[in-house]
Amino acid sequence: MKIVIIAEKYSVAERIAYFLSKGSYKKQSKKGVIYFTFDNGDKNYLVIGLKGHIVELDYPEKYKKWKKEDLEELINAKPVILEKFKSLVSFLRESLRDADEVIIATDYDREGELIGREALRISNYRGKVKRAKFSAVTPEEILNAFNNPTELNENLADSAESRQHIDLVWGAVLTRFFSLITSQSYKNFLSVGRVQSPTLALIVDREKEIQSFKPEKYWEIEAEFKEGKINFIGGHEKNPFKDKPESIYNKIKDEKVGRVLENREVEYGIRPPPPFNTTEFLRESTKLGISVARAMNIAEDLYSHGYISYPRTDNTVYPKSLHIKSLLERFLDSPYSNDVKEILSQDVIRPSRGKVETTDHPPIYPVRPIKKDELKGDYFKVYDLVMRRFLATLAKEAKVINNDVKISIKDEIFLSRGTKITYEGWMKYYPFLRIREKEIPELKEYVNVKSIDLLEKETKPPERYTQASLIKEMERLNLGTKSTRHEIIEKLYERNYIEGHAIKPTPIGMAIVDAMENNNVDAVRPDMTAKLEIDMNGIEQGLLKKEKVIEESKEMLKKVLKELSSKEEKISEFIKSALNEYREMGKCPKCGAPLHLYKNRNYRYVQCSRYPECDFRYYLPKTGKVEITNENCPVCGLPLIKIVRKGQGVEIKCIDPKCDYNKKKDFIGECPADGGDLVIRQSRGGKRFVGCTNYPKCKVTYPLPQKGEIISTLEKCPYCGAPIIIIKNGKNEKKACLNPDCEYNKKGLGK
Repeated sequence: MKIVIIAEKYSVAERIAYFLSKGSYKKQSKKGVIYFTFDNGDKNYLVIGLKGHIVELDYPEKYKKWKKEDLEELINAKPVILEKFKSLVSFLRESLRDADEVIIATDYDREGELIGREALRISNYRGKVKRAKFSAVTPEEILNAFNNPTELNENLADSAESRQHIDLVWGAVLTRFFSLITSQSYKNFLSVGRVQSPTLALIVDREKEIQSFKPEKYWEIEAEFKEGKINFIGGHEKNPFKDKPESIYNKIKDEKVGRVLENREVEYGIRPPPPFNTTEFLRESTKLGISVARAMNIAEDLYSHGYISYPRTDNTVYPKSLHIKSLLERFLDSPYSNDVKEILSQDVIRPSRGKVETTDHPPIYPVRPIKKDELKGDYFKVYDLVMRRFLATLAKEAKVINNDVKISIKDEIFLSRGTKITYEGWMKYYPFLRIREKEIPELKEYVNVKSIDLLEKETKPPERYTQASLIKEMERLNLGTKSTRHEIIEKLYERNYIEGHAIKPTPIGMAIVDAMENNNVDAVRPDMTAKLEIDMNGIEQGLLKKEKVIEESKEMLKKVLKELSSKEEKISEFIKSALNEYREMGKCPKCGAPLHLYKNRNYRYVQCSRYPECDFRYYLPKTGKVEITNENCPVCGLPLIKIVRKGQGVEIKCIDPKCDYNKKKDFIGECPADGGDLVIRQSRGGKRFVGCTNYPKCKVTYPLPQKGEIISTLEKCPYCGAPIIIIKNGKNEKKACLNPDCEYNKKGLGK
């Protein structure tokens, strides 16, 4: 009996094969596809890992050329299914041809269910199908899933397929409309989407609030008190004052003593945080300096390699089937052993609970201990975050004492609050949430007044969104899903619609949203997108049919397209003006027309706005963030650009890569092999190194540290003849030979 198991990824397939075969599986390859086989009695198993979706929806060939007159027809056009990985699909068809049974073991969510169904359909398989559902790639979960299989959830797959169809139609029609009316087709197209656009509108609207904000003055009176060696601040009970309280201030400004009217201590507990769902996990990851998209990618890798549970979940309540104590005991031999022992020693281990309880997947928690240095960099940071959150949810509540003080200065009342943690509880294990302590000393009847200040302040505009706050707002407005929100934010960065940690829209992003908002186009309003999200949930629950929701979305899109088309000229002029302003970076030295900076996924280049009539063009470095400086090169007069690379500081370069200005800045020293120039270069992966300008004849290269400023000394190493450089990190400087294996470095002569 032949049984084929289909997993979503190679790494998960291998772990499934390992657990089910107790380590006796064979790894094989055919048609470039790696798969695993093992036997169990009269059953012959074949386990294959896909690469996510192996097919994709697209439009027929006749719609490949972008034409404005095709847009309404495009809404009604039937998409075709294309194979993404032909060798994988071919192997799958061959494997399923004589299969007696297929077990779908993809991730258990909408996308996973659709991926499994796609594999069956593209293979034309009509035999027996089972579904293995698991939330962690561990021996217990895998064995339980395969011993208790269920059926494929068609409603779940239909929900994902409807999203795929709807997003394709909306994205294609809106992107083509905006790109065509602004002559931004192909590589420089303007991306507009069903969820992307209302998300961008949130950022733009917040920016408008900030720009239009008019600060209002207000006043506060603060007194600084002193008892012994401790100073503390108290604020007037009527703070803030709309009108300047000069009479109150003049009344008390010279007073040196205050009378303590009240000194009250209140102890209270702070409950542990709820278990991680996807949104809260991504928000907390940003505190570690990790973007939401990268955090999600790392979490998925950690899941597929059996370190954490499935990271796409809305659940904030651990299921009763999760044996907390047994799970904790797995981590007794790990870097967290001391913390685990403390949790296990508690009289009662009662996990915290959030507000949302679902039955598909549990909250995110660690499932496998790590050894010291087993995970590094951001992978360790994410695992550590998940581990510490898990421990915090099992720990006791923290205890805090608030010390509220009321002090009278000539009958004017000042209030101050001290805060002290008396028992850390869960805070000991989760340092990412912390109460700020403030000490108030023991007070008697009177206290010294050190100073009294009348402070003039201004109201502040709302803060810009961060990735953490934006993803929370998207959740509140039902924009996207737990599985797609991080991708939407990442796409907005990639399209150069937003920038910065405190997220700010670029002029292009502003223009696209303004063009739609100023013309009352519904596509930027979250309620339309939220309605479709609710409908897709209805498909999942079996309350709505896929076909009806898709048709309803098409009617919505027709209305949006009609609105856009009626105001095409205004929208076109508005966006073109913003694009030119955003891209312009000087005058073309050949014809005098504006030079424009262009960016896409593959290239960045500076080009004459009259191109191809004028052929002036220079390609820019592929790595780093490119910014316009509005300054010209002192050597050739062409524009200078700023290149920002994480950890490497800011680099100013001429747009002409062969300009002597660049050569001088990149020059490190003389090549010890052939006397050529050694210069700083960037690899395709964004890693900097030093290479000889006589490449490929001379293949001398030296690695460079990826952080810090590199300064040439024009000195030669007395041992190997390579250049001596200075590596500057902040205030720290170190001399080193460019050759990392040189005796100069081993002896520490540059320290």
